[in-house]
Amino acid sequence: MGRGRQKAKHTKVARELKYFSPDTDLTKLESELGGNPRLDEDLAKWPEYATTGDATESQEDADGDSDDEAQSA
Repeated sequence: MGRGRQKAKHTKVARELKYFSPDTDLTKLESELGGNPRLDEDLAKWPEYATTGDATESQEDADGDSDDEAQSA
């Protein structure tokens, strides 16, 4: 018999969640999205992890054949 009250409470909670917009700390967000300030230092230590251009070129080198050769066969 209490289904109407329960449904109304769930509807109220859902509406509050839908329209709730908390204050955003933009400076904190910017610092989180800014990246790693030590990236250049880390890449100097481990140059094999540095990306150097197109990912398909490195995939081609690893396979030993190119897409053009695979299409012509």
